Amino acid sequence: MLRRRPPRTASADDLLMTLGRLTAQAREGAEKQRARVELAEALQREMLPTRLPELPGLRTAATYAPARHGLDIGGDWYDGFPLPDGSLAFSIGDVQGHDVEAAAFMGQIRLALRAVAAHAADPGEVLSRANDLLLSVDCGLFATCTFVRFDPVAWTLSSARAGHVPGVWATTDGRFGLADDPGGLPLGIVPGESYPVAHRRLSTAGALVLLTDGVVEGPSFPIEAGLNQVTRLVSANAGESPAAVAGAAMSVAEFTGHTDDAAVIVLRFDGGDGQDRVKRGAGARVVAGARPPALSDG
Repeated sequence: MLRRRPPRTASADDLLMTLGRLTAQAREGAEKQRARVELAEALQREMLPTRLPELPGLRTAATYAPARHGLDIGGDWYDGFPLPDGSLAFSIGDVQGHDVEAAAFMGQIRLALRAVAAHAADPGEVLSRANDLLLSVDCGLFATCTFVRFDPVAWTLSSARAGHVPGVWATTDGRFGLADDPGGLPLGIVPGESYPVAHRRLSTAGALVLLTDGVVEGPSFPIEAGLNQVTRLVSANAGESPAAVAGAAMSVAEFTGHTDDAAVIVLRFDGGDGQDRVKRGAGARVVAGARPPALSDG
């Protein structure tokens, strides 16, 4: 004998309607989130430079990878551009937060650094002025950053850090380490902040790698372990092309879980004096793209 299913009560019908409404809202929310993520990624890629400057004896490369799951995209950047005095500037950084707002703020920082660097040669002064400029915008976000100036005549690197993860260096004679110089607070927190500057003469051929914490840190992967991995790989590839060094450094992101976006920029330099190279070369050209004892203080 077949038993008839008892009629649903009004409360059951209400529950089904509520579940249906919530499901529709969740689907709509997911679609909006996906659209925001896609917009953030598009903004990020459009704002990052497609080419970096080079000079005779200095080759460059950079790479960027979005967050593996697409939820934490929009905060990392790198940049490189020539300065009026013939030197080159490079920066890398990470905006607090993610999504479209972080990608837009990243664009503001890049423009601020470029504008300030055209009138201030000292990397510490560049970061200090950019910090005050960003605070005047009052957007409520902050960013870590490393800013580097390459002098092709003195063949030196001058750098300053605003709360950013240290860089990694290695030379072709087998030496390596962290460029863990003193720094200041991230940009956008305290007005009038000062940023110490480290000066290094490039006496031995090698590479300096600047990166964001998405490369070296993950939910169950401490930043120290990530930096050790990058240092080992950069040392093993110090004599290779800058693109190869960048690829080796970025590969560490696969070990970290890659929950954040990640960026790497590589300066691959010859050792010695840069004056002859500048005289032979045609100036800067643009192409696609601890205190190290081997990089002697200038």
